[in-house]
Amino acid sequence: MKVTVERAALLRSLGHVHRVVERRNTIPILSNVLLRSGPDGLQLKATDLDIEVTETIPADVVDGGAITVPAHVIYDIVRKLPDGAQVSLETSGETGQMLIRSGRSRFTLGALPEGDFPDLAAGELPHRFELPAADLKRLIDKTQFAISTEETRYYLNGIFFHTIDAEGSLKLRAVATDGHRLARVQMEAPEGSGGMPGIIVPRKAVAEIQKLVEDGGETVGVEISSAKVRFSFSSGVTLISKLIDGTFPDYARVIPTGNDKRLTVERDQFAKAVDRVSTISSERGRAVKLAMTDGRLSLSVNNPDSGSATEELDVDYESGPLDIGFNARYLLDITAQLDGDTALFRLADPGSPTVIQDREGAPALYVLMPMRV
Repeated sequence: MKVTVERAALLRSLGHVHRVVERRNTIPILSNVLLRSGPDGLQLKATDLDIEVTETIPADVVDGGAITVPAHVIYDIVRKLPDGAQVSLETSGETGQMLIRSGRSRFTLGALPEGDFPDLAAGELPHRFELPAADLKRLIDKTQFAISTEETRYYLNGIFFHTIDAEGSLKLRAVATDGHRLARVQMEAPEGSGGMPGIIVPRKAVAEIQKLVEDGGETVGVEISSAKVRFSFSSGVTLISKLIDGTFPDYARVIPTGNDKRLTVERDQFAKAVDRVSTISSERGRAVKLAMTDGRLSLSVNNPDSGSATEELDVDYESGPLDIGFNARYLLDITAQLDGDTALFRLADPGSPTVIQDREGAPALYVLMPMRV
């Protein structure tokens, strides 16, 4: 194998694929990135056996071939080369090593043969559709903070994507919950997505998709089976991920419909007030109390170790007095996702979940469980 490639293109591609590779691996080949040169250019591939990322970049190919080298090492080497440099990658069959040359720099890396590299074969992916990259980014950005990190409830360790008839049309929904808060965002279902199975995309794959979609072009092709999903970005990057094999809970049951107390606040003003009073909350509790009366909201925190804090806001609230407590961090996470200038809280009583949106009927809806204060 002998190939020359621009440093910028190689670095960008290594940046896309090397993140999948775990720093510590009991299987040596999983620490490596597969480099394969051919008529289409240079293909890079990395996997952790659950996710596989592949990208092909333009290259001047003298001799075709394939080899695997340590992913984080080659990424660091290319990152430290000067801007605008040309990078030559060369292997010889006898040594089992790869020579990297750029200007006056020379690096020799230990390599493992291509034949040992696992292939996360996607198999048949019967459901296919395309959607704008901006829409996929929005679905992920507004839900991923609510993904559970509790390994025992593994079926909550991802985002649940599915289609559903709502408001007279077919919607594509993304839902995530950790049991304390729930995020549900929907959009008009893309053509071809009807009839797709509900899938749970795992947390690590979600994080990779979120990064890839930033410079992944304008559209994303999605192909789904009951076990795997493939995202094909128009920039040339492909990500295949295994799906979480489990049943996502019936989230509709935890979204209250009878909450009759409505509180409307200035979103930015409210978030800053929560942030200020929570400064003295205990790291463990992080509870902030919301006391509502006609047209007035009082936020307060009492910490036996460090004191207390209160702040008052003028709000739109016309129901009876209500005191309710929430985790301050969760409140800030949710208000950060709202698009409008206001936040609408629909409440019932101090022990029942609250619905938060930026307005009535908004495509993003959040449910937050209260805390005892």
